[in-house]
Amino acid sequence: MDDKLLERRNRYLGAGSTLFYERPVTIVRGEGVHLYDEHGKRYVDMYNNVPSVGHCHPHVVDAVSKQVATLNVHSRYLHPGIVDYAARLTATLHDGIDSVVFTCSGTEANEVALMMARATTGGVGIVCTDEAYHGNSAEVRKLNRCRASTGAVRSIPYPDLYRYDGKGDALEYYLARLDAVIEGFARDGIPFAGMLACPIFANEGLPRVPEGFLAAAAERVHRAGGVFIADEVQAGFCRTGRWWGYEYADCVPDIVSMGKPLGAGIALAGAASSAAIVETFRRSTRYFNTFASSPVQAAAGNAVLDVVERDGVLDNVTRVGAFLRDRLGTLVGQHPSVGELRGCGLFIGVEWVRDRESKTPDRDGAIRVVNALKDRGYLTSNAGAYGNVLKLRPPLVFSQGDAEAFVGVFESTLADLM
Repeated sequence: MDDKLLERRNRYLGAGSTLFYERPVTIVRGEGVHLYDEHGKRYVDMYNNVPSVGHCHPHVVDAVSKQVATLNVHSRYLHPGIVDYAARLTATLHDGIDSVVFTCSGTEANEVALMMARATTGGVGIVCTDEAYHGNSAEVRKLNRCRASTGAVRSIPYPDLYRYDGKGDALEYYLARLDAVIEGFARDGIPFAGMLACPIFANEGLPRVPEGFLAAAAERVHRAGGVFIADEVQAGFCRTGRWWGYEYADCVPDIVSMGKPLGAGIALAGAASSAAIVETFRRSTRYFNTFASSPVQAAAGNAVLDVVERDGVLDNVTRVGAFLRDRLGTLVGQHPSVGELRGCGLFIGVEWVRDRESKTPDRDGAIRVVNALKDRGYLTSNAGAYGNVLKLRPPLVFSQGDAEAFVGVFESTLADLM
């Protein structure tokens, strides 16, 4: 760790700005699934979904470099690149999603999605889950780890079969909680706008969810006059082995927010919906974003789509993800501190517990594993509602050879920590 650099960072960025690991690493270069520190040590990136097609992919670098050298301007001019990109991006979504408002971050995308929902319904009430994270703006932050039962943003418990201890049917229990919140809005005279959720509940720790929950939740939201928003910043763009997380969850959203992976490192995000909803939003807000819908964003987005389509990225996610989950499932089943392994595609969560019977979360144990893997050259993190879930989310080009190497290191790490 570079202590002088850390001291300067604290001075100029403010002490307390987020850093990973007990001894932070200084990263100076990236290539494919690898990152390198200032001493040339190589790490395998098992965490970042921003470089979706790998760090510094040559095709993306070339496309962005050429565009920067040609034109980079705000969004209030005509430019074919962004229109072509919007057409290609919306073609990956379901019928009825045919327009998009581009932004620069997932936070902005969720902010736009909320404004879309409120503009099209005339309501303000929003339902979220109680352990979610959706962004950092003043409005979106209201949805983060929300416990509110009053006001315009209210939460329901996130669905989790591993920890569900109710005596009745789990699906009916969680849907009843949603019904109660929607009824609460009506009782309190707050017009209902809709629900926003990550289709795979990524920040909640990738819980196992009652089959059909999101589809049934969306139906109840529609019945109450609201719209359903899928936050695809983590779940989307091939991560689950499907183009979008809502496909994996078998539900159909009205609005889709997207973020980090679209630009593979260039600030590109957006909220997509029907032309009617998008145009209602535009009329009511006159929204624009200086750095969104730019030629450089379009160049990055189109280049990333090129790689995904040309290199069979979806097939790679499905194949390598299944291999990794199978091998890790066999391995962690032998470890007394692992309560459950779950996930989809190239997104895996390993729950650390003090013992399997009590299921008591072991955040400190998960952190020990994260730091031990870092020392062995693998960058991961802990996440989830209790901070006790080892989060594995490598770039989408993570290969079977990469997976095999990680399994070997993970096995030796667990053996050393037992």
